[in-house]
Amino acid sequence: MALYDAIATIYDPWSASVVEDISFYVDEALACEGPVVELAVGSGRIAVPIAQAGRRVIGVDLSEGMLEVARAFADEYGAADLLDLRVGDLREPPVDERVELVICPFRSLLHMQDENDKLGALRAARELLVPGGRFVFDVFAPSDEDIAETQGLWLEREPGIFERADWDADTRTLRLSVRSGMSAASMELHWLSAIEWRRLIDKAGFDVSALYGWFDRKPYRGGEDMIWVCSRREMDEPPRTV
Repeated sequence: MALYDAIATIYDPWSASVVEDISFYVDEALACEGPVVELAVGSGRIAVPIAQAGRRVIGVDLSEGMLEVARAFADEYGAADLLDLRVGDLREPPVDERVELVICPFRSLLHMQDENDKLGALRAARELLVPGGRFVFDVFAPSDEDIAETQGLWLEREPGIFERADWDADTRTLRLSVRSGMSAASMELHWLSAIEWRRLIDKAGFDVSALYGWFDRKPYRGGEDMIWVCSRREMDEPPRTV
């Protein structure tokens, strides 16, 4: 049973207020030709709007429960024909196609426990891209204020859905728990600084085309959120970063 299977039915209500990233990723998809690969596609929160906009999406996720939700979502909004959902790990995605764009929204790379896992995921994304193709993902690194305000508290994130954050700043690990009725799960997220992400991105064979601090494309100025736009670099090319 995959981690998110236990909360598949409450995932969308839990994340109902998170909408700021949808138009950003739809715009990224419309800027390329051909299908888009979404790693950790989950409930289709991003993939279905992309499909509605006319782009085919190949979505990969470990949770069959979440993929069932995504299929129902796509059926409801008339996007099923453009959504190809596959069970698999984002470090070894079951995708033979080579595409212009791979995305990994909603901080999903933070599920990778250490730098080796993160590097493996970055390299796997690179292998799905045609030369010059782009990998776009978002992550965060919490502020001291955010840690202090939420540490160890059960907060009602959405009506009837409760969330608890247990932070370990020494190991840079967040244990995030969610519960609603009989549905409950806990997961660990492992954050890095922007400098550390940039080093891994370079090591994986990408150039950084842009680093935003929010989905309105404002430049990153050292805040909590990082939206990375990376271009596949051919291995004989020198690194080029912004």
